[in-house]
Amino acid sequence: MPTMRYCILQGPEGLQYVEMPASHAYQLSALLLRLHKEIGKLTADNVPQLPRVAAECSDLELLDPAASVTSGLDFLTRLERSFAAIREQTYPLISLLTEIRALLAQLEQWYEEEYEA
Repeated sequence: MPTMRYCILQGPEGLQYVEMPASHAYQLSALLLRLHKEIGKLTADNVPQLPRVAAECSDLELLDPAASVTSGLDFLTRLERSFAAIREQTYPLISLLTEIRALLAQLEQWYEEEYEA
């Protein structure tokens, strides 16, 4: 069984819990930190609100019955879609999308390899 880590994110809707392979969790945290650094430079009117990384942990026990864990693959797919929909004219958005898509591709490959094993 693969080792997983959890990224706890604070967003407009509250806390989100994202499950990532332990080998990739730091990449999600780093990606979100980078996106927050760059998002202020975007001038489009449809820039998504990003959650902030609050913590990473190896074990997670949710006590709130309404809380749920999102897979990293689902989270990154939604993130990619939200950034692909931005109608930016002045800032080179392609570099941010490239970073999101690179991590998404790595995660897809990881899951493929895990299912084959």
